[in-house]
Amino acid sequence: MIKRHAASEMQEGSGVNVRRLMPIAGFRNYDPFVLWDDFTITPGHGFPDHPHRGFEAITYLYSGSIKHTDNLGNSSTVTAGGTQRFTAGRGIVHSEMPNEASATRGIQFWINLPGRLKQVDPGYQQVDDGEFPVIEIDGGRIKVLVGDESPLKIMTPIRYLDIELNDSASHIEPIADGMRGFVYVADGEVMINQQSYRSGESAFFESEHEIALSGSEHQSRVMLAYGTPHGEPIIQYGPYVD
Repeated sequence: MIKRHAASEMQEGSGVNVRRLMPIAGFRNYDPFVLWDDFTITPGHGFPDHPHRGFEAITYLYSGSIKHTDNLGNSSTVTAGGTQRFTAGRGIVHSEMPNEASATRGIQFWINLPGRLKQVDPGYQQVDDGEFPVIEIDGGRIKVLVGDESPLKIMTPIRYLDIELNDSASHIEPIADGMRGFVYVADGEVMINQQSYRSGESAFFESEHEIALSGSEHQSRVMLAYGTPHGEPIIQYGPYVD
């Protein structure tokens, strides 16, 4: 079963433009996934200090750089191709502000914590671009952001990929029983299981044995995430997921 959803344009933080896939009106979450923002931060804007609780977040940069600070004492800069992960657990306060004179673009992705882990200690991890495993395919490449091969670790077992397809390159991703997820088209146009999707559109899937991707005449970029749902109620309000 595959359902199409389109991201909605809005502003978050301090004047940050985002294409939000979830939560939006009529589509709140997709257990265990609770938020997806394709963001572009222009100079003078960003995400000043704000609190979180009850989930883990991955911020992955396509371009530019972001300085992260938090109340745990972490202060670091994530650059293009790099990622930061924070575990909010019982509570964290952090900020993400750009360091660039031009736009910074990336993806922020929230994954719910199961009820038994809601009160874990907060934590932080940064992984730079060259540390991620990359799988070369004919006419493209797959960067493994989360999965067995990646140094980036979270508490919910998922697989999270950045896939670039040049021209009409293709890739088939096998999906294990009981897993669900989505494909988000960041740039270009892609065929997903025989259906065409454009930038800002996504295919949410469940009970699929494989996801077949095929690029168009130009370079395309898609993000693929899937995992096993927790099967628990998700109560999300603002920066908290309880």
